[in-house]
Amino acid sequence: MAAYNKYDARVDSLVVEAITLWAPDVSAQLGPEEKAVIAKAVHAEPQLASNIEYERAHTGFTRTITVDAADIERIYLQNVGG
Repeated sequence: MAAYNKYDARVDSLVVEAITLWAPDVSAQLGPEEKAVIAKAVHAEPQLASNIEYERAHTGFTRTITVDAADIERIYLQNVGG
């Protein structure tokens, strides 16, 4: 099976589960509430994620996004920087 390691609108329309992982350099710096807000924001616009993977499931696909510093900066600039 082909690797799904970039955003694909067709595959994303079949996502049945979303998982958020954290790059080591940002994980320790964030609390649970911050992680929840960031995870919601990054999954709201998966096409902008720096690191996205899809894995085939029985009923669709699982989307896994590994959040890194670039994602956090983008979200911050969108919400605060205008």
